[in-house]
Amino acid sequence: MSTRSRAVLLGAVAAVAALTLSACGHGGTSGGGGNTNFVTGDNGIDTAPKGKRAAAPDLSGKSIDGKSLDVARYKGKVVVVNVWGSWCSPCREEAPYFSKVAKAYQGKGVQFVGINTRDTSTTPALAFEKEHGISYPSLYDPTGKLMLRFKKGTLNPQLIPSTLIIDKDGKVAARALEALDDTGLKKMLDPVVAEK
Repeated sequence: MSTRSRAVLLGAVAAVAALTLSACGHGGTSGGGGNTNFVTGDNGIDTAPKGKRAAAPDLSGKSIDGKSLDVARYKGKVVVVNVWGSWCSPCREEAPYFSKVAKAYQGKGVQFVGINTRDTSTTPALAFEKEHGISYPSLYDPTGKLMLRFKKGTLNPQLIPSTLIIDKDGKVAARALEALDDTGLKKMLDPVVAEK
């Protein structure tokens, strides 16, 4: 292996390790010091009050089926963003619940979007979606670059799976850093859907 290849590989491993380890913060801090204006619940769901939410970054690119996808086009709807990988066992556990809730909220001003990460090709991602009945689109983000677009100290995704609720104004209202069942997902989603 050449020195350049080794350096690229080590850089990629370091980036993945930093992303994985960055979830060690508790309470009102996340990935850096300072008050972040969000509340950590006992159920692993963090929320931000309506006036103190950070805007979601640009979440756009190719979907796992090769189409262009831009989350910004859903502004005016509540968007559920689920970060997942086909290799991730907690993702496999929560997938049927996400499929069920996505179908239940169709036509209610809610859009589900996945971010598939760390799958080396789209083949296992497409098989995962088919197996679990996932009908909503997923961005293909094999290196985790989309996750890194979120500012530190905000309700940023730090683990796989992570779930974010983006409000109708395009701001991050809630985050879970663990697998969710349908009850947990609805508990996180319903207050944001009810906002005027």
